[in-house]
Amino acid sequence: MKFPELKIGALVPRYPIIQGGMSLRVSTAPLAAAVANAGGIGVIGASAMPVEELRNEIRLARSKTKGIIGINIMFAVRQFAAMVHTAIEEKIDLIITGAGFSRDIFHWGKESGVPIVSIVSSSKLAKIAEKLGAAAIVAEGTEAGGHLGTMRSIDEILPEIVSAVKIPVIAAGGIVDGKGIAKAIRMGASGVQMATRFVMSTECAVSDAFKQMYLKATAEDVVVITSPVGMPGRALHNDFTDKILNKAAPKPEACDGCLKDCSREYCIFQALENSRIGQVDQGVVFTGQNVYKINDILPVQEIFDNLIKEFEQEPEIDGY
Repeated sequence: MKFPELKIGALVPRYPIIQGGMSLRVSTAPLAAAVANAGGIGVIGASAMPVEELRNEIRLARSKTKGIIGINIMFAVRQFAAMVHTAIEEKIDLIITGAGFSRDIFHWGKESGVPIVSIVSSSKLAKIAEKLGAAAIVAEGTEAGGHLGTMRSIDEILPEIVSAVKIPVIAAGGIVDGKGIAKAIRMGASGVQMATRFVMSTECAVSDAFKQMYLKATAEDVVVITSPVGMPGRALHNDFTDKILNKAAPKPEACDGCLKDCSREYCIFQALENSRIGQVDQGVVFTGQNVYKINDILPVQEIFDNLIKEFEQEPEIDGY
């Protein structure tokens, strides 16, 4: 099977594989640069980063690669506009945005020549994004990790979204291997976004305890929790998720107003940071539904080599 060409604005990566932009400091410059060097699109998870930290991350990524680098930013964060403008100032290649819907970002993207990619979970939102000027769509199903925009499978929403728009559609949610990539391409996707697989890379900045939870995970360990963002989230079961599900999670002792709207049920960004640094029982470990299918931690280049080999072994169909 041959890879299709993924064209986002004027950007054409060697392989139509986007590394999901995971916050909080899960997708940083070393991971994004490694993915870009391997021929994909590397993405820095910008949400909850201070503006100057984001600026430094983009510059660091640029120093490590000549490949394609983007950011992922949630519309729900209070400093959304400042983060987007900072990324544009730093000549970011593309901006991927979700967890809410901004109309302004398309204007900013058009003015600067930076392609905007919208993460959506319905054909209705895909059409709106296309009309406003999105260069591509990420169709994200319920199998994805982190905050979820739908409880419908990628298998259900992908064909609907592909049929609804004329711009490239990138499939996301539960894709962890070359076989999964091939399935998405056969369903009409122009490329895929993968996050969970790249957590299990040597370049990913999370703690070993975080990665070990991934390695030991079974299908039964994956749960859906509530988030103060106002969306459900997919994570690995631990002591903290039990507290969330039992409405006993600790309330924030202080709040810096990082989100435009927050239930203050608990601090999601602190919970994510706790897990990243290794305090996994005091935090949230976001993950995709198929994490249990991953059983090794590898350099990004080796992950790509395996994905490419697995994909190319899939039978040809419809010219691919």
